[in-house]
Amino acid sequence: MTESNRLRWMLSLLRYYAVSAFRRYQKLHLHGKLFIWGTACIYLTLASIFIFVGPARIGQTLYDLAQKISHRSYGWVMLGGAIVVISFPPCIGHTTLITLCGYAYGMKGFPIAAVASLLGSALAFVVLRFLFRGRLRRWSASNEKWQALETVVAAKGLPLIALIRASPFPPWVYSNALFASIEAVSLWQFFLATFVIFPKIALLVFVGSRLASLSDGEQRSHMDTSTKILNAAVSIGGLLLGLTASFIVYRAMQSEIRRLQGLSPEVDELAVEALEEAEEGAPLLGTYAESAPRPTD
Repeated sequence: MTESNRLRWMLSLLRYYAVSAFRRYQKLHLHGKLFIWGTACIYLTLASIFIFVGPARIGQTLYDLAQKISHRSYGWVMLGGAIVVISFPPCIGHTTLITLCGYAYGMKGFPIAAVASLLGSALAFVVLRFLFRGRLRRWSASNEKWQALETVVAAKGLPLIALIRASPFPPWVYSNALFASIEAVSLWQFFLATFVIFPKIALLVFVGSRLASLSDGEQRSHMDTSTKILNAAVSIGGLLLGLTASFIVYRAMQSEIRRLQGLSPEVDELAVEALEEAEEGAPLLGTYAESAPRPTD
């Protein structure tokens, strides 16, 4: 393939994905569109802060905050409690708080992050399912994609639940709501499946512990160049490793659903679509009224 053909192929691929994304956006209901715009505004704000404030000042601020937390006798309770709270939708910030555990306590922050994540997700599962049980049943009876997802999860059981749990999509808080929305998933299955994210939590805590030494100006001033490069390389390498593993798990999850034996390809494909639309389509997050069949005259 020549250079011009390769460039043309890449442009056509980008155009295809752009058109597909726009068409999916047009099909979203109002809540889904507002969610996308809200998320875009949040990331735009964060990017602006990063550019205008500067990474050095942001890192120093995070380090100072982490040190204040770690020097308090109840600091671990504060961090753990915050992780539990952001396990409920529509909160965000799970990854940031896990990394902050590494900032504050080094690898000793892993038990705090792991236990709090396990407790928070279990509480979110129980509370959401208890509060929205009736709504969940009405949604399941009227949404074809959700019925397909429940069928696939019920057929595959714990292995598929764990694979979906380990996948980066849907994100943490929406994954909690997703599983609370699927009646085929029991609390003990959800609880056990959550253990598969512990390696990811450990990696984020480790990256946080490495970034802490680079964020503090005083520590950084006493480092030689090779030490700075090593810490930066380890941090970046850890993040890239996490992203790569997440992508592999996500692709494996989609592949596992699509090749499930005993179910029609249409059911498998609908289940994949239900997962992809979990953030705006889950019955505990959106509105089921738009998907419900309307009475005829």
